[in-house]
Order: sequence, then structure tokens, then C-alpha cells
Amino acid sequence: MRLNDLAIDVEPLPGAMPVYRASAAPAELRALCETARARGARLVSLWGSDESPRGKGYALHLALALRAGLLWLTVALPRQRPGYPGIAGIFPSADRMQRAAHDLLGIEPQGEAGRRKWLRHGAWPAGVFPLRKDFAAESRFALAGDHYEFVKVEGEGVHEIPVGPVHAGTIEPGHFRFNAAGETVVRLEERLGYTHKGIDRLMIGADIATAARIAGRTSGDSTVAYSYAFARAVEAALGAKVPQRAIWLRALMAELERLANHFGDIGAICNDAAFALLHAHCGFLREQVLRVADACFGHRLMMDRIVPGGVRADLPPGAERRIGELLAQVRKLFPELVELYDNTASLQDRTVATGRLAPELAREFGCGGYIGRASGRAFDARRMPGYAPYDRLQFERPVLEDGDVNARVWIRIREVEQSVSLVEQIVNALPPGPVRNPLAPSARGD
Repeated sequence: MRLNDLAIDVEPLPGAMPVYRASAAPAELRALCETARARGARLVSLWGSDESPRGKGYALHLALALRAGLLWLTVALPRQRPGYPGIAGIFPSADRMQRAAHDLLGIEPQGEAGRRKWLRHGAWPAGVFPLRKDFAAESRFALAGDHYEFVKVEGEGVHEIPVGPVHAGTIEPGHFRFNAAGETVVRLEERLGYTHKGIDRLMIGADIATAARIAGRTSGDSTVAYSYAFARAVEAALGAKVPQRAIWLRALMAELERLANHFGDIGAICNDAAFALLHAHCGFLREQVLRVADACFGHRLMMDRIVPGGVRADLPPGAERRIGELLAQVRKLFPELVELYDNTASLQDRTVATGRLAPELAREFGCGGYIGRASGRAFDARRMPGYAPYDRLQFERPVLEDGDVNARVWIRIREVEQSVSLVEQIVNALPPGPVRNPLAPSARGD
């Protein structure tokens, strides 16, 4: 069939939402991307692989969100000197993904400036690419000493302050280079990816059960989100049916995870502004959510609870009561914390008009989540493309235009309120029945 938005031949893929697959030659890539961008498309992801569809070279892959659905576009690249026309000038968010594909696979975006290394960190010698099939991890590899050029800011009174990658807490490593003039941060440049796990390579050849465990360990505090997405992808590919009760339990886990992360983030922001009192209270609420998650699903972070075909286990007796007590506690304590945040002038001094992401820049980069919603983008995957059971639940998508730290805090606050309502709705509407359907024996891998 033809996809009218791009006038290319596509193959529809199975699943609850419209997904299409297509291929293009490298010479066609920029024109396709320019057309897609002109028609409102958003770049969801860009990655490479060590095998083209014909098995003779490399491939570049793009996921584009179009009005008609999601397009998976594959561009076959030659084995010798694999390259393609860079698209960061069309989709700015492609820049770091292109750099990652180059660092890990040697796939080069041509015609683009600023191709600094992103994920190598001196870990591999020149010409060695860890996601290629011929890569062999050897302890005798010496650090290559890759030099990363940070952008220099010069001027009277400008100080350069390096922070990380090792931090004084249990946060992920990252190196941050601040250029500050007094209290004004003139420029902040970050270098991340120090704990890149090579999940792409680990998944190759893994059975579904093993791959599900890998997906759930992409990020510990978002293990439900990653497990959820992976399970839905597997089920769509296999045409597997999921029991209704499992669909609702998955949403319950997702909203509990959302609550825990929003409480943690609100408190951490206040702590970064030297307001430790709110940090402590938000930490208390986060702990209550994690304890209820453990009581209901057998794991504080709910890791490995969502699996292809459903969920691993049903709620134990008394779970609904524990969840009800949690919601009552949040409804009692959280408004007081919100009032404290809003009425503390020294805290507002640090968050209002700080770190502003302009709405036009958020649109340019296709920002999602609370970051996008704090900068005027109403995108929420639960609504668009949408999936069950959210099509049967009542909730709002809070959106603000200011785009500063304060706006992002308020989006988190409003989303806490929405998640509390969603958890209550889900518990009250939980259907009876099984929580897991077996996959086909050839795919199960249990």
C-alpha cells in the first residue's frame, strides 16, 4: 500500500495501533525526512544495525510518528564505509542518536558538522565498534584516550566548573560542564552514556523471557515503562491476546511508578535549591508508594512483573485496601507540600524563570512527557496514539507554556493528582479473570 503522507510503499505491521514498515535508499532519505517534517512528523528514534535487510551490509533505522501512524523506515547501507546523508538539520533531535550510531557501529552521518563522540568515552580503540557482530570484548583493550572537546565560553567573570561523572549519591553518572558568571549559568554542556549497556546487542538471539528481563533493566526506576513497551511490542508481533485483568493491572503498575518518580523528582528539585524539608517529605511519600508496590506486586520497583502475555501474578488479598490507604495518605499530605512549595519565596526564586525551554524549541525537538507539557506540547502516549485501558479512564493532560523549572514542577504536581485519580479508577474497575495468556511454545522461552 501507499502512505499518502510520504508517497512511499509501506507494509502494515500487526498491532493495536497503525504501524507501517518501509525501506528507502540513502539518496532518498533527506527528501523523505523533509516531506515528513513539513507534514508535522516527529522523529521518535534513530538507530543502526549490523545487518541490512539483504544481509550484505549495515542499516539505518528511523521511527517517525505521522498522522497516519508510526513508520519504521529502514535504509540499507554498504558494508564498506557505511554512510548516509545526516538528518540532524531536519530533525535536531537526531544529532545525538546519529553520534551514538557512529560510535557504536561506525555508521557515519555525512554532510553534518559537529560529529563529536558521544558514547565512546575512551573505552575502545579507533576502528573498534562494540555493536558490530565481529566485536569481541577483550580485557587487554587499552583506553584509547579519546579527547572530547567541550565548547569554550570566554568573557570577563566567566568560570568553568566541571561536575561528575562520579557524583555523591546513587544517581547515574554524567559529566556536566558549567560556564557561570555569578549566579547566571551562561552555558551547560553535558556528556552522558557512561553506563551504556549495549542492550541492542544483548537482545540479539535472546529468547523472549530473557529479552523481557533485559528490557526491564534499561532503567531501574522506569522498569514498568520499559517492560510495558517491550511486552506490547512482542504481543503485537505475535498477535498474542492479553487478558483484560492483566491490561488493567499493567496500568495500575504504570501509575504507581509514575507517582513514585514524581514524588522523587519534586523532592530532588527542592533539595537542589537547598530546601531539604520538602525533599524529606516527598521522599516519605515515595517510600509509601514503593512499599505498597512491594505488598501488591512483590517488588518495590515492580521489576519483571509485566511480561509478554500479561503480568506475572495477580494482586494478593488485601491489596485494594493497601492501595486505598495510600491514596488517602497522599490526598491528606500532598496538598500541604504543594502549598509549602508555592509559598516559599526563596524556593520560587530558584525555580521561576530558571532553565526555560521555549515552546518553539520543545516543538523543534519533539519533546514529550512532563518536559514537553511544561513547554506547551500536549503530547501524551496514553491519549495519542492511546492504548487500553486509558481509553476507558478519565484524566486530564496538564499543559503549561512557561517552560521553566517551576512549570515542570507544576506539571509533576498536577500529574500526581491525575495519577491518584487514575489509580482509584483502575482499582474500582478491575475486571475478574486470568492475568496471563501463554505465548506460542516456539516463542515463549520460559
